[in-house]
Amino acid sequence: MRLGFHASHEQIAPSRLLSDVQHAEQAGFEMAMCSDHIAPWGTRQGHSGYAWSWLGAALATTELELGCVCAPGQRYHPAVVAQKIATLAEMFPGRFWTALGSGEASNEHITGDRWPPKEERTRRLEECVDVIRRLLAGEEVTHDGLVTVDRARLWDLPQVQPRLIAPAVSVASAARVAGWADGLVTINQPVGVLRDLVAAYRDAGGAGPLSLQVHLSWAPTQDEAEGIALDQWRTNVFTEPVNWDTETPEAFDVMAEHVGIEGVRRSVEVSEDLGWHRDRIAELASVGFDDVYLHFVGQEQAGFLDAFGEHVLPALRG
Repeated sequence: MRLGFHASHEQIAPSRLLSDVQHAEQAGFEMAMCSDHIAPWGTRQGHSGYAWSWLGAALATTELELGCVCAPGQRYHPAVVAQKIATLAEMFPGRFWTALGSGEASNEHITGDRWPPKEERTRRLEECVDVIRRLLAGEEVTHDGLVTVDRARLWDLPQVQPRLIAPAVSVASAARVAGWADGLVTINQPVGVLRDLVAAYRDAGGAGPLSLQVHLSWAPTQDEAEGIALDQWRTNVFTEPVNWDTETPEAFDVMAEHVGIEGVRRSVEVSEDLGWHRDRIAELASVGFDDVYLHFVGQEQAGFLDAFGEHVLPALRG
């Protein structure tokens, strides 16, 4: 099992987040990942830098493997996504992967285009994945469907093909993406749900590594750990279709007004006890995950990186 750092653009300014990912490498993390948003999940989070500019700087100033969750099809044309992937993969062979998802309205509504229903978004994603793979293979691509491509070609191709990973949080989604994905990434959920999700992916023929992102809150006291989780992650507890279809941070703020710490605990592993976190991460990883990315949901990362680097990562590896 490898241990990685989740770089949260929605919560931290890109300049500071670059220092954080460098700190993570020094603390013993082996890799990192991030999401690609135009807006945060709530106004308390307050940031949303452009992930692709940041990725170039992070890859150039660390030796970490990095990945990014991205949604082609509306905000981004798939040929543009393919060019971004190819450029980073050409510059940093074997160190970059992308997870391709169907997106959320909070990012995609900015185009002014209609936000499609889930099944249409899924089919659009599948078309985009096919276009991106063909472009990365060096083909000239013309395509007319839910996305349109006219004689696109990439002129700089990577020597090492980057992995196209599938993000999935439900059993049904995990089974469906198995047909095209080079691996799967999901988030912390009850162990039974994770087992079913992994089984659905593998039973449907899904290949490649399995990755888990764990949202957690740690501080020297329980009250501090709970306060951080409630302040920063109360807007992120909503499940489908609310998380897909809500358009603005302000709307997430309104919905989260009455969310308490018990509601947040369903999405965030909260404790002041480093040993508890170590055991909980090990329990979740035991489902069969090859890579685990730790996301401390606070905005001040240094204390988390130092404490987990000293006390949690070595114990998990041992």
